[in-house]
Amino acid sequence: MFPHRRTPQLPAREEALKGRPVPEFSVPSRHTVLGNPLLGPYPEGLEVADFALGCFWGAERTFWQRDGVWTTLTGYQGGYTENPAYEEVCSGLTGHTEAVRVVFDPKAVSYAELLKLFWESHDPTQGFRQGNDVGTQYRSAIHTHSPEQQAAALASRDAYQKVLTAAGHATITTEILPAGDRPLWPAEPYHQQYLDKNPGGYCGIGGTGLSCPVGVAPAEG
Repeated sequence: MFPHRRTPQLPAREEALKGRPVPEFSVPSRHTVLGNPLLGPYPEGLEVADFALGCFWGAERTFWQRDGVWTTLTGYQGGYTENPAYEEVCSGLTGHTEAVRVVFDPKAVSYAELLKLFWESHDPTQGFRQGNDVGTQYRSAIHTHSPEQQAAALASRDAYQKVLTAAGHATITTEILPAGDRPLWPAEPYHQQYLDKNPGGYCGIGGTGLSCPVGVAPAEG
């Protein structure tokens, strides 16, 4: 058993669990719904986006259902522990979120449209929780893979904040940081496409009901 923080609080780097140099499991080769490989390298012309919006089971399904998404992968991101286990992430001692990697064709769906889906699929003002799920691993985050993604994510946050504020909601707490030295560590096989394997399984995804005013322009192509 791993120690757990009594209240949600991000660990300092020196407090975080060390993890392991290699994973203790192998990631399945292909997506159970989309049929494409989960891990890269991905085909030329595709792009990668990383999002955290609460429990990754429902978050992953939200994205794989979007036209233009080539594959999705659940994982752990934003913390310090290498190749973490699910139980370690739940302890609050890794600093990781439950994240989803979205590999997409920008000719079919734009990054802005994915940002819109991200913002509208959860409540980004809740800090270390999402609905009834409480813990640092459930915080909202975007890890970007280019300066263009970073700029788009920040602009979309500011646009959505105006909508939320007008409706009486609190300040967005979403982390928006370059992926850089924050790799996404793949989650265990049973977490991959969990709601396809368990259609009646738990899904904590739910938004504010407010529309985000970004992503309405057609994708480039």
